[in-house]
Amino acid sequence: MSWLAVLLIGVGLTDLVHSVRPVRLLPESVGAAATVLVGLLVGLTGPLDLVALLGVAAAVFAWGQTVTRGLGRGPAWVPLAVLGGAVAVLLLLSPVAGPADGLLGRWLERGPLLVAGLEPDVALLLLGVVLLQLSTGNVVVRLVLAATGTLNPADHGEPDDPELRLKGGRLLGPMERIFILGLGLAGQLTAAAIVIAAKGLLRFPELQSKSEQQRIHQLTEYFLVGSFVSWLFALGSLLLVVA
Repeated sequence: MSWLAVLLIGVGLTDLVHSVRPVRLLPESVGAAATVLVGLLVGLTGPLDLVALLGVAAAVFAWGQTVTRGLGRGPAWVPLAVLGGAVAVLLLLSPVAGPADGLLGRWLERGPLLVAGLEPDVALLLLGVVLLQLSTGNVVVRLVLAATGTLNPADHGEPDDPELRLKGGRLLGPMERIFILGLGLAGQLTAAAIVIAAKGLLRFPELQSKSEQQRIHQLTEYFLVGSFVSWLFALGSLLLVVA
């Protein structure tokens, strides 16, 4: 799973950089370079591993490029296909991927109690999964909303943008995904379900507070689709770690 972990780290860093510094070509360039650097630092230096790292870096760069277009006026399903296809291919190739070790393995041997005993591959995958929850989850949610016609990317930042009327979603999304991931790793999925139910109850008065009936339906659809995609993204990430 080392190749997949490096991909997730690169994608997560790409979206984090874009959220802080959305300069053309910068986020995907940082993410692609990070995949190669991280791969070398964790000992993926065999011939097959080096070829795989170049392929992963290309996939990360393609993700960044297609996301920019997908959240603009391009087709929103393309970046979803790029990410989903890359993950699927690397899952299939995981048996031939070289094991992570190098600096990471040596650090884990003397690391803090929290990570003591973790296999380097698992630790690397966990890092990638956590990075995905911070910004990539929000990107995937917006892409799915755009692809299903629930959200028009051209309305971003405009008065009709549902995100402006349901403020806090960009912050609540990463927080709830990290919370679900943490509870899942602790074996407390029932507690995660309670958190999910509580969010719906807390948002319900806000959804019903709008004066126009059509806007109520739009906000409800936006909230339900966005929330379910966010939850499934967190649960899918959890499955990658525990499987």
